[in-house]
Amino acid sequence: MPDDVIPASRKLGREDARSLAEGCSRAIVSKGKKTTVFTISGVPDDDLIDAMLGPTGNLRAPALRVGKTLLIGFDEEHYEKALGL
Repeated sequence: MPDDVIPASRKLGREDARSLAEGCSRAIVSKGKKTTVFTISGVPDDDLIDAMLGPTGNLRAPALRVGKTLLIGFDEEHYEKALGL
């Protein structure tokens, strides 16, 4: 069972994205067919946070945290690897 489920009706912004990335060591952000992998050491930087947000300034969906890996957007290959499928 997930630790925290946030309904789609609740919009998450820049500070929410930063909080979500804190404590992660890697973030995989997918936008369309482009996927970017970020290594996080310490405080998440603005490049990562900008990539996590859509054009409206809200967190891109889906967003999933698996251990210390953060998945933003959907890329089937990366989801399968992160979930061990």
